[in-house]
Amino acid sequence: MKRLWIILGIVLGVIILTVLLVPLFINVDSFRPEIESKLSAALGRRVSIGKIQASFFSGGAEASNIVINDDPAFNKGPFLQASSLQIGLEWMPLIFSRQVKVTSLTIKNPDVLLVKNNAGKWNFSSMGNSSTQAKPQPTSGKTTDFSVDKLQVENGKIRIARTNGHALGKQHTYDKVNLLARNISTTSAVPFNLSAVTPGGGALEIEGKAGPLNHEDSAKTPLDAKVTLDHADLAASGLLDPSSGLSGVIDFDGQLKSDGHRLHSTGKAKANNLRLVKGGSPARQAVNLDYNSDYALDSETGTLNANLHTGGSTAHANGTFSSHGETTSTHMKIQGNKMAVNDIEGLLPAFGVVLPSGSSLQGGVLNANLDAEGPLDHLVITGPVDISGAHLSGFNLASKLGPIAALTGLQPSSDTVIQSFSSALRVAPEGIRADNILLSMPAIGQLTGNGLINSNNALDFKMLLKLASGNGGLLGNFANISGGAQNKGIPFLIQGTTSNPSFLPAIGGLGNSLKSLASPQQGQQQQSPAQGLGGLLGNILNKKKKQ
Repeated sequence: MKRLWIILGIVLGVIILTVLLVPLFINVDSFRPEIESKLSAALGRRVSIGKIQASFFSGGAEASNIVINDDPAFNKGPFLQASSLQIGLEWMPLIFSRQVKVTSLTIKNPDVLLVKNNAGKWNFSSMGNSSTQAKPQPTSGKTTDFSVDKLQVENGKIRIARTNGHALGKQHTYDKVNLLARNISTTSAVPFNLSAVTPGGGALEIEGKAGPLNHEDSAKTPLDAKVTLDHADLAASGLLDPSSGLSGVIDFDGQLKSDGHRLHSTGKAKANNLRLVKGGSPARQAVNLDYNSDYALDSETGTLNANLHTGGSTAHANGTFSSHGETTSTHMKIQGNKMAVNDIEGLLPAFGVVLPSGSSLQGGVLNANLDAEGPLDHLVITGPVDISGAHLSGFNLASKLGPIAALTGLQPSSDTVIQSFSSALRVAPEGIRADNILLSMPAIGQLTGNGLINSNNALDFKMLLKLASGNGGLLGNFANISGGAQNKGIPFLIQGTTSNPSFLPAIGGLGNSLKSLASPQQGQQQQSPAQGLGGLLGNILNKKKKQ
């Protein structure tokens, strides 16, 4: 019995030694054309691999200098290049029948370039497309359908760029890309997990299943995945035009499910430091969003329903969008009813509205019925907005009116009480247009007019003040002569910036509206110019000019 165990031990040792030594005597590099051919046929792109060397301890072989060509319609350079590729092989078929059976692929330090053209198409869309497949190199063996037990990408880099057909634009880089996919096949769903560091230092993770591969357009491959984004910088992502001014830090948690024809998505997002126009600044308050959408992959159009939450207030958005062309465009309705002004005030900087220094909006409610239309990176928002029961704390409008206040006898106050405000707004990258302004302030009167807040926060408004009953000062003393300032109104301009506005008399308009006040009615005693209101007005305005 002891002799038998010795013989079995010797035989086993010979077998192990043979397995260890076989890789040394097999020229695995001779199978490189077959491996390149299989990969090229599966991807529809020319794949080239450097010299392959057997590596028993890694479970197969290792190659260097891997290159996958790009679609020439997008880029003449490589789609992917990597420093090394580890190939897991089944040794027995290789030894006894010289068949290459790949069990795993590990790509180290790959650099991938994703390109989007003006038509909105990506260079990876044609991946696996039979009409663009490179002709495989001839081999002595029979080529079979490509499959592999495991595909792994370690410490990769993904660069995203746009092209106009002639040159690539600015590139945005996703680092530390790691991918693990199992049971790889072009004819079945493939479970995978992808992680990456987004531009600006955020984190991306996608986990789910993809497949079977759509050979006509890989972007239409069925997908069921969970997507998580942590602190992703919207401006640095490369998905939006930098000139649009859109920016913010996004946290997102959502689910994507596609059958290859329709993509359904649901999820929640949170935006901090949001900026919506070029002249805006980061919002001081976060916006939370929950949504569901349906997207037709063939027509590249979809629908969206969302709730936007800020503080304790909620607005509702619904509409359609289209990804035809270079960027996504949308037509949305946004409605907010009885939203607390305190919840909205922190978002005003995102629209380019900065309240006067030291002031804040307090109390009251806001109603809005808006349309948002156009490309996402050049969105135009229009519609009516009204506010009631609020006050502008820390801002004394009466004192800002300067000579107008002197004429009207308005009394200074630390706050400006707003009984109601309404206007038709147009918010665009170039600025905010406000028309049909109607502002009622019990202590002052009624303001009407229109104007523009430019993208650099400069103000250009033409306004008319109609004094409240009981106000008027010197002007009120002449009310019985011409109907009073309460009826005619006092024109003035608002210039300067949103943080430091300037209120200036509209001299021509003010002179015309007060002309009758400066001259007596028929049958009344004639006043001297110095005694009339015209003289008084001239003195005040002249003093204002000299300052």
